Amino acid sequence: MGWELILFMCGALAISAGCLVPARWLPPLPNDKLLHFLAFGGMAMLAERIARDRSEQVAWLAGLFIAGWLIECLQSWVPDRNFCWRDMAANTAGILSAAIFSQVLIRI
Repeated sequence: MGWELILFMCGALAISAGCLVPARWLPPLPNDKLLHFLAFGGMAMLAERIARDRSEQVAWLAGLFIAGWLIECLQSWVPDRNFCWRDMAANTAGILSAAIFSQVLIRI
């Protein structure tokens, strides 16, 4: 198992844990949307490195989008949390930005 996959799994666990605990358990966050953008963008960059071809890249990125949506849905059952379309937008923007950035890097 490559370091990218290990790091991806650790990141997925950390993001899930951070998003699925009551908000009162978390320290004050500087900018929630920026954190969503960076977390899902970072995961997308790792996914791009893990994927062996273009179809796997698409599958990994789609999986990240679905995971972000599921996390937002599950937050409805967590005290002090709820589904937020702006969080989904930040997640999606991070995923798409990372996908575009990695394609630009490949061409350089």
